[in-house]
Amino acid sequence: MVMFLFLVVALAVVVAAVTLAVVGGGGTGPLPEAGPERLHDPLPPDRPVGRADVESLRFPLAVRGYRMADVDDALGRLGAELAERDARIADLRTALAGARSAAAPVRLTKPEPEDQQ
Repeated sequence: MVMFLFLVVALAVVVAAVTLAVVGGGGTGPLPEAGPERLHDPLPPDRPVGRADVESLRFPLAVRGYRMADVDDALGRLGAELAERDARIADLRTALAGARSAAAPVRLTKPEPEDQQ
């Protein structure tokens, strides 16, 4: 019975010491507050997004996964880039079709000599 009481008291002392160290009674002050992680290397704002930019994109972890604002910003930017590229491709295809229809078929014929003697 004495051994059991000794172990309970020892456990209480260890729990109290850890609690005081974490809360701030350990002498050096409380643990510093950790700032929220932010996206370190976002997509470049001054140029079009490339494949390497997307492959190197890493989102910081939050409490329940990823920060929704960072993911929403990245997906919005990628969606805008894709829409812009699709519009540019459609414009180029329209211009190519117009150029092909405007070009008249050229027939090469051998000129007939005016004077055959």
